[in-house]
Amino acid sequence: MSEKVIMSAEDMRRAWTRIAHEIIERNHGCDELVFVGLYTRGVPLASRLAATIKGIERADVPVGALDIGPYRDDLSYLQTPPSVHPNDIPDDIVGKRVVLVDDVIYTGRSIRAAMDALIDHGRPQHVQLAVLVDRGHRELPIRPDYIGKNVPTSRNEEIVVRVAEVDGQDEVVIVSRATAQEANEEPTKNAVAARRRHESGR
Repeated sequence: MSEKVIMSAEDMRRAWTRIAHEIIERNHGCDELVFVGLYTRGVPLASRLAATIKGIERADVPVGALDIGPYRDDLSYLQTPPSVHPNDIPDDIVGKRVVLVDDVIYTGRSIRAAMDALIDHGRPQHVQLAVLVDRGHRELPIRPDYIGKNVPTSRNEEIVVRVAEVDGQDEVVIVSRATAQEANEEPTKNAVAARRRHESGR
């Protein structure tokens, strides 16, 4: 297993600042905006977006937190139920422009669950999505409106986002894990390569 840093703390700050400007431009300011972060790391990221926009527009954007655990579509397959976090949604999201905030988007299933959970709290005018990293492999027709970084990955790789509020530091890393099949095939590949080198006199 190997780990490689693909976004430093400064990279994350620049990406989030860019996204803040894109949100302001797309929504013609920040009136009627609400940020809702998905547990766990989407929550501090949503707070950072609000703080950045306050520095730009001198306006406060409400920030909420959303637990999607009860809305996941794989509950029947889990051996243990997911931990439950308290939802903290601003009092009235009806008619507001809600920006869901998460660290990584993968298959899109977490975002589908987040939309179901959000609608139970009211009917927004618009729902937008901001993510720090889009790693591809979508299984549902869901696309972020704001992306910090696109990172093409294989299914044997994992994107890990670390934020200071949770992990003590800011960084994004890609973790590679060789599958059992790859591990079994590697000696065979090496043997074939060695035989070819021998046969060619190299």
